[in-house]
Amino acid sequence: MRSTEIVTLSSDFQIAIPPKACEVFGVQAGEKLEIIAYNGRIELIPIKRQMSSFRGIAKGINTDCARDDDRV
Repeated sequence: MRSTEIVTLSSDFQIAIPPKACEVFGVQAGEKLEIIAYNGRIELIPIKRQMSSFRGIAKGINTDCARDDDRV
């Protein structure tokens, strides 16, 4: 998206993301966004998967491999 939108910070410190930006980035009402301060600006990063959804992803993986002596 190579356009500029201006939003206003409310007295409750809230902003409304314009519908076109939501459409372009695929975000919907109620989704979580990570807020990052970077080089004097604010960035919003959509969180598509919660970390808890990765639980069990490596279940059954073979952990029998050669390890250095200082590794557990």
